Amino acid sequence: MRLHEYQAKALLARRGLSVPPGIMAQTVAAACAAAAALGGTEWVIKAQIHAGARGKAGGIRRVDRPALVPAIEDLLGRRLVTVQTGPLGQPVHHLLIERPVTAVAELYVACVLDRTAGHYRVLASRAGGVDIESAAPPLSVPVDPLAGLSAYEGRALARRLGLAGRLIDRFAKVIVTLAETAVSCDAMLVEINPLMIGADEELIVADAKIEIDDNALFRQKELAAARDARQGDEKDEAAHAKGLQYIALDGDIGCLVNGAGLAMATMDLIALAGGRPANFLDVGGGTTAAKVAEALALVMADARVRAVFVNIFGGIVRCDLIAEGLLQAVAQLRQPLPIVVRLVGTRQEEGLALLAQSGLAIDVTADLAQAAELAVRRAREAA
Repeated sequence: MRLHEYQAKALLARRGLSVPPGIMAQTVAAACAAAAALGGTEWVIKAQIHAGARGKAGGIRRVDRPALVPAIEDLLGRRLVTVQTGPLGQPVHHLLIERPVTAVAELYVACVLDRTAGHYRVLASRAGGVDIESAAPPLSVPVDPLAGLSAYEGRALARRLGLAGRLIDRFAKVIVTLAETAVSCDAMLVEINPLMIGADEELIVADAKIEIDDNALFRQKELAAARDARQGDEKDEAAHAKGLQYIALDGDIGCLVNGAGLAMATMDLIALAGGRPANFLDVGGGTTAAKVAEALALVMADARVRAVFVNIFGGIVRCDLIAEGLLQAVAQLRQPLPIVVRLVGTRQEEGLALLAQSGLAIDVTADLAQAAELAVRRAREAA
């Protein structure tokens, strides 16, 4: 789960880091009032979406008083397209109005989860700001899972970056705070880019990105409440609300599978057979007929889907429950799509019997590769 910039900055500010004076607004009137409250004659208007590269896409603008209202009206309510959003972009429902910050230099700092090593890692670079991806690789320091990151390690990293004087201790405080924030918030990423060095050598969080592990949201109630469902894919968010593990893709073969590993294998087999999966969907091990019905309805609601591949290995889940859910969902659809079903495992005979007795045109096979090929063929026939 991603936080907006204004949310990430508020979180870091509560932990003692310096952020520019700013106010979030959701209407034109509120944005104008925010600029007036901040004072001055120039402001930075920042579109709040869950994607980077906003500046290059015109989503971050420094404006004076005559340009203030036109900029607000142009950004608020539009879909901002960046290199990270895809062609449809993401909706701008929030603006962050800030006072401009003058910097003598920009740094990049982050704390990321290193899955291979099994611990967090702090990254830092002198090349902050735009196009960080094309800069030289950042310096890296592992975060001890038990002891965390020490101020001593922070000061050592500051010296490796070429910082001196008061900046050493100030920099150490920033990256220690990043590491502490990542651990306490179950974050996958806590990033500041750029971390500005002001004229008085103050370190200022000019932009921030925080991504929280979805699997930890049950113990991160406050952060979970900050979720902006409007930023995600509508089908992804609908699945999330129903407790389904769903990711929309760009193919035309809908997938309904139990188990993440089997779901990945299913998508691979579809690709091997010359097709393209329309989604990843794991209904889980302890599913019910009602949940299966909801999952199938979600898959079939995608206008791109031309056929559905249901691949179930009944270990914990019962195949007859899967069959009941499929029949419930199909009965509610006016124009059902071709469905290929592979049911293997617990109570598979009962499940297969339910499908056979339904009289519906559902292709059933026990062979996984054959089922994938059949799903691809049905999608082509329906095209």
